[in-house]
Amino acid sequence: MNTSTTRTARRAARRGAATAAALVAGLLALTACSGDSGIVPADEDPGSSAPADGPVEIRFSWWGSDTRHQTTQEIIDLFESKNPDITVVPDFTDWGGYWDKLATSVAAGDAPDVITQEERYLADYAGRGVLADLAELGVDTAAIDESVLATGETEGGLYGIPTGVNAYAVLADPQAFEEAGVDLPDDATWSWEDYVDVANEVSAASDGVYGTQDYGFNEAGISIRARQLGEALYTADGALGVSEQTVADFFQTSLDLQEGGGEPDAARSVETEAAGPEGSLLGTNTGAMGFWWSNQLGAVSTAAGRDLELLRVPGETSGERTGMYLKPAMYYSVAKTSKHPEAAAAFVDFLLNDPEAGALMLSDRGLPVNGEVREAILGDLPPADQQVAAFIEEIGADVVDSPPVPPQGAGDVTDILIRINTEVLFGNLSPDDAAAQFLDEVEAATS
Repeated sequence: MNTSTTRTARRAARRGAATAAALVAGLLALTACSGDSGIVPADEDPGSSAPADGPVEIRFSWWGSDTRHQTTQEIIDLFESKNPDITVVPDFTDWGGYWDKLATSVAAGDAPDVITQEERYLADYAGRGVLADLAELGVDTAAIDESVLATGETEGGLYGIPTGVNAYAVLADPQAFEEAGVDLPDDATWSWEDYVDVANEVSAASDGVYGTQDYGFNEAGISIRARQLGEALYTADGALGVSEQTVADFFQTSLDLQEGGGEPDAARSVETEAAGPEGSLLGTNTGAMGFWWSNQLGAVSTAAGRDLELLRVPGETSGERTGMYLKPAMYYSVAKTSKHPEAAAAFVDFLLNDPEAGALMLSDRGLPVNGEVREAILGDLPPADQQVAAFIEEIGADVVDSPPVPPQGAGDVTDILIRINTEVLFGNLSPDDAAAQFLDEVEAATS
């Protein structure tokens, strides 16, 4: 597996299989929808036409819970009261069905005018010519941090504007640490070795409480560790920029914790990962730490029935640079095929910049990316979200930059990592072999 000849052959085979699968999937989608691809020919750009006379209607797609749907409808009602000539038609579903529905709409040439996007899919849709360049539509981005705004730039344009920001961080339970007689780590200085040591120490001093939950199911951990070492999971041109050694070290940390008792065995780790915030070690008071996105603090704290703290990721001061970053919760995009691009852009501008819209949305789509709106709603946020806002503000000065938009095919990487990390936990793959396989499969998926 580790020889260059074998790896090259496997890459070629996977690349060929991936290409064939993509072609078949594309043909099936086009046949099923009996429509075009939704890609606008170079000489035909409906988005450049003048707005229609009189009232216009645009469609807005998003995913989420019933609570998000209800709140979003209130925001739409507010927009329509301020813009009586524009009607916004809601188009929503849950996360599981959203991407299939969006792909079908695009293939049929019926893309929503305003599309909610996720970073792993943004490059796919931008690269296929589905999205309009928001910089050309005049959306006001003056109050958005430039490094965060840049995360929506790909294919030579601004194809997504972040809705809000999160940070990948460590959630810690002070009560669990106190009961174990272990001090909370100093997150301004701790290393990855310190993280393993303190987790093992908590487990050894506790009855039925683990030091931490396995972190190997989320590629954000690889991205941060790579950035700390001056590498990158993905480079600006979409290539892999992380070394095999860094990925192997990422997997080795889990095995060090497993061996030292700092995290559960493989079977329980896999089961716990699938249980979400409510069934997590922190959520069930059986763990002292875990890696989560900062916007999940409220859900995990509620499940735990305890106040939890946010800590920086280990290793921020022991490498070449800091690796943490502000991740867009999601993005707003405008379809290039929109018949009313000005109206669509006006709605996006409203979602981002209107203080009344922000007061309704609060942190539902991440802490508002508009700094002025974020500041205005702080007093209305629940305590957990206020804590997140303070944490985001605290780490902001140390964030060097944000990762580039993930390349096309990055949507498959989470599934790849979950499968490979599971094999590592069960001892079926060594960290070195897992790293080689991970990079091999990600390269095939994103090439």
